[in-house]
Amino acid sequence: MFLGLMACGIAAMRRRSGVGALVWLGIWSAMYGALRMGDAVTAVARMPHWFQVSMQNLDVVNMYFILVVATRAWLELSVGKLRVLLRGLVFAALAIGVAGMVIFLVTGARNKLIPYNSLLAACTLCVLLTVAGVPKLARKFLVVPDSGVLLVGTLVFAIEALYTNVARPLGYRPSTIWDSLGFAAFLVSFAYVALQMVFESEGRLLSIEKELAIAREIQAAILPNGSPEMENLRITAAYRPMTAVAGDFYEFIRIDEHRVGVLVADVSGHGVPAALIAAMLKVAIQSVVACAPDPGEVLRGLNRALYGQPRDQFVTAAYLFLDTQNHKALYSAAGHPPLILSRRGRLERVESNGLVFGVMPEPDYPVHDMQIRSGDRFLLYTDGVIEPENAEGKAFGDGKLEEVLLGMQAGSPSELMDRLLTEIRCWQPPTKTQQDDITLVVVDVR
Repeated sequence: MFLGLMACGIAAMRRRSGVGALVWLGIWSAMYGALRMGDAVTAVARMPHWFQVSMQNLDVVNMYFILVVATRAWLELSVGKLRVLLRGLVFAALAIGVAGMVIFLVTGARNKLIPYNSLLAACTLCVLLTVAGVPKLARKFLVVPDSGVLLVGTLVFAIEALYTNVARPLGYRPSTIWDSLGFAAFLVSFAYVALQMVFESEGRLLSIEKELAIAREIQAAILPNGSPEMENLRITAAYRPMTAVAGDFYEFIRIDEHRVGVLVADVSGHGVPAALIAAMLKVAIQSVVACAPDPGEVLRGLNRALYGQPRDQFVTAAYLFLDTQNHKALYSAAGHPPLILSRRGRLERVESNGLVFGVMPEPDYPVHDMQIRSGDRFLLYTDGVIEPENAEGKAFGDGKLEEVLLGMQAGSPSELMDRLLTEIRCWQPPTKTQQDDITLVVVDVR
């Protein structure tokens, strides 16, 4: 029982995938210990009556359901057809256990279905011993680092268990010391293999975490180091990834102190696959720098670079070109949320959308032409701004976004961003993590 609780405690402290075998082994060991404790009749006899009755009931539960737990522990080490077979044996053992408990509760008969349970246990042990004992089968159906150690422990336990399960129905009562020693040998071998699996899993996770740290550094390197310094523009950007690496991307194409292009893109999905597509956008930007004053051509060039990539990775984008010398702005988008223009206390949603990137080789991206003046404010953003939901399932939405924008018209771009990010965090329940990548770019015309 102590070893079982210790195994479950180790699994709880790890709190990672790959500890299932350790959890089920711990429960199995604890149930076996409870059976041995129930066999200590002289000790139980000194206990109160309610305790003796409870131990008897627990003994019946353990006898019927220990096979379910044991088979479930083996299920964590198996793959392929063996896993399917073990699932069937788990359901069979569970059916016998439930039926046996019903009979016990109705009639008081403790051992009515124990022979069937013992027969199923014997069949299960034969299958497992065969798989563990044949190297070819072990490599094919078991995911253990060292099947030799497991084989030795299983063999000792199987010989003892087969003898016990055959002898008891025939009226013989073998000494429990052999049962305990056989299970101890198996427990050590199974725990050794389970811990090996846990450590190997943690090694892989550490390796993945290191690679993610490198990916995060690379992604940080492909994003702008800061906002471009412009004569009549004040530009501020905020980037809040949902995971270590993200699919949001933004870039500035500065031509001179009067002209600049602002690109914001959002790759569907999250994590490394989305981040790789975002990195491709960084490379593709270099091919469209020459046509920066033409938003339609910029988006077509990026689409050509991404066309033919995996179709399950969609990319939306918005591109705004500003020319303060000629007081002009050009805007186009590819399936992206609209640009928001704040002017004289009013908000205007500018939509000029074509298809998302990668769907067609040469789509058309219409361009919206605007006159700009001092005091104008432009907001480009990804859908991670408007999609977060509160405890009632209501999205932050365009309405809440516009409410924050109108309330912060007198604030600087950085103050607006801080307020907007704060409102988004407050909108979501405290226990809920960020639901999507968030990117914001605010441009003020001075």
